[in-house]
Amino acid sequence: MTVRVEDLERRAAALRARILEAALAAGKGHVPPAFSWVEIGVALFHGGVLRVRPEEPAWRGRDRFILSKGHGCLTLYAILEDLGFLPARALERFAQDGSMLAGHPDPAIPGVEVVSGSLGHGLGIGAGLALGARHDRADWIVVTLLGDGECHEGSVWEAAAFAGHHRLGNLVAIVDRNHLCATSFTEDALALEPLAARWKAHGWEVREVPGHALPALLDALTGIRERRTAPPLVLVADTRKGKGVSFMEASPAWHHRLPCGDEVARARAELAAHGSGAA
Repeated sequence: MTVRVEDLERRAAALRARILEAALAAGKGHVPPAFSWVEIGVALFHGGVLRVRPEEPAWRGRDRFILSKGHGCLTLYAILEDLGFLPARALERFAQDGSMLAGHPDPAIPGVEVVSGSLGHGLGIGAGLALGARHDRADWIVVTLLGDGECHEGSVWEAAAFAGHHRLGNLVAIVDRNHLCATSFTEDALALEPLAARWKAHGWEVREVPGHALPALLDALTGIRERRTAPPLVLVADTRKGKGVSFMEASPAWHHRLPCGDEVARARAELAAHGSGAA
C-alpha cells in the first residue's frame, strides 16, 4: 500500500489538535515535548515503518517501540487511539481518575512495551530486547525514541557502547533533538555537541534528518529491517519543541505549562491553520 505524504501531514496536524485538547481537559500534560515528535511518530506508525497489529497488541512478531522520553506520552496515546489499539475517545480521559492513560506510559496500555519517563533507561531496555531477538533468531526490530535532554544521562551512553560493541543492527535509536531540556537549552545545561560524533564513536551509524519533514524521515527509515549485520542506527532528528504553536516553540518556559485564557484560542487557531494548510 502506497502512503501519501499529504495524508501523513494531515494526520500529524490532527494529532496535534487531539493532544492539545486532551491536555486541556485533564489540566495537565507535557504538550511541547509531545508536539516535537509528532512527525516521527506518524512516520513510524502510519508510514508503514513499524510492523504492528492493533487488534493483537501482544503479537509475538511485532516490532517493539520504546518511548524513552515518557513525558511525551500524549503523542503515543493519540497514535494508539487513532490506530485502534485504544477505544475511540480514550484520550478524552487522559490523566482522569480510573483512566489507564497516566502521565507516563505503562505496559498495561495496549501498544506500550515498558514503563518509561524516568529518563535514561529506554535505550538499555531496547538494546537488551534487540540482543534477545538476535539470540532467538526473531525478525522483529526495536525502535527507541530518546529526548536530547535525556542524553545527558550516563546510562544512555553505557547502552550506546553496549549496542555498538554487539553490532545490534536490529536496534534503531531516534533522538528528538529539540535543543531543550526541562528548564533550559541543552547546550547551556550540559553541551551535547558534537552529538553525531559521540554516537559514531560508540560504533553507531548516524543519520541526521529534519525531524518535521515526513519525506526525509521516511527516507531515513528506509531499509531499517535489513540491517541485521550492520551497526545499530541512530537518527538525530532536528525538531522544535512545541512545534505547531508559535508562542510555545523553542521556549524553555513551556515544558510544564498549558495554555490558558486567550492563549487557548490562539493555540487552537494556529493548529487549525496548520491542519487546513497540509497539502
